[in-house]
Amino acid sequence: MIDLQETLWKVQKWVRETGALQREKLGRRGLRVSSKSKGDELVTEVDELSEAFLVKAISDHYPSHAILSEESGRSGIESDYLWVIDSLDGTLNYFRGIPNFAISVALRYKGETVMGTVYQPVLEELFECVKGCGAFLNGKQIKVSEKTTLQDAVLSSGFPYDKSTHRDNNVNYFTHFVPRTRWLMMMNSPAYDLACVAAGRFDGYWELNLRPWDVEAGVLLVKEAGGKVIFLSKKRGVSLVAGNRAICTRIVREMNAVDQTDQ
Repeated sequence: MIDLQETLWKVQKWVRETGALQREKLGRRGLRVSSKSKGDELVTEVDELSEAFLVKAISDHYPSHAILSEESGRSGIESDYLWVIDSLDGTLNYFRGIPNFAISVALRYKGETVMGTVYQPVLEELFECVKGCGAFLNGKQIKVSEKTTLQDAVLSSGFPYDKSTHRDNNVNYFTHFVPRTRWLMMMNSPAYDLACVAAGRFDGYWELNLRPWDVEAGVLLVKEAGGKVIFLSKKRGVSLVAGNRAICTRIVREMNAVDQTDQ
């Protein structure tokens, strides 16, 4: 296996350079934007520029590695190593000039995620981890929250892009949790949501119908911060719950109760 710590140092440099580009263009008028095939998903020129930079950096340093990215899909290379990247997680926020978005870079080795980085460029927050070595924010170790009851918990979630056309759109769960928690947040950036769970800012998080690049780095961050991630295999896409063990158990229990009511 490659030296993961040395690789992490390279990734730190790459995401900071990508983040500088994103900060420079944030809030500019006339930003080129288009809709993806599914209509409600946006892609801006900054998404494309950021992804091109990261893909080139990875390819230049690790030409034998495969890459899975949001805009370009998977490279044709067969390799034990697979980079999973979202160069701008939170495109709608970015396009609207809302300074909450993130860069997510993860590395799998033989199907197992071994390294993850989430960078919030505006706040210059660098969340990072190597499997088995803990999770860190700007060099300081982080841990998940110790809250155990939903009444005391601040949770985060979001809605899928096809919320207006698909029944499984999270509205029922969101409505259910509103009176049962201290507060519900919606950041519109799954990678940053998971990083905030890892740092104990959010006590828990759930979302439906995500993609691997949305969550790959964040899931490892939560686990390395002492948390738990439960994948909801009966839901579409990548659907998950994250937090400490107690909060995850309670979120899943409430979701099951909603499912029973909706039948």
